[in-house]
Amino acid sequence: MTENFEPQIVGFCCKYCAYAAADLAGSMRISYPPNIKIIQVPCTGRIDVIHILKALEEGADGVMVAGCLEGECHFLEGNFKARARVNSVKKILDEIRLEPDRVVMYNLSSAMGPRFAEICQDMAEKITMLGPSPMKKIKETGAA
Repeated sequence: MTENFEPQIVGFCCKYCAYAAADLAGSMRISYPPNIKIIQVPCTGRIDVIHILKALEEGADGVMVAGCLEGECHFLEGNFKARARVNSVKKILDEIRLEPDRVVMYNLSSAMGPRFAEICQDMAEKITMLGPSPMKKIKETGAA
């Protein structure tokens, strides 16, 4: 593992639940790792496999997708679609010998600010243990 490694994590968060939970955590002054870059999306169902893979290709060490509680999606099935896509990405990562644990899906409600902060901390610890993404070396060297 690299000395002083600060993982870069992209968090795709649904507007209605996960992003609202992040906002609540902030309002409650509950801190979470600053190296998690949150991207607000209308629904996690709008996140495609390519978005997750592109985040990894562009240098993210990990990607978290955070949506509504299962069965509570504002767009009915968006979080189920997102879960299926996250599982597809995990299979792709496994096939190319990149740790599937670099991509995780979480479900939470807008009232779960403390849980959001906990999830972020867990994600940062998990990615720190995995170390820098091998994709960074490929991008830096231009090797394919």
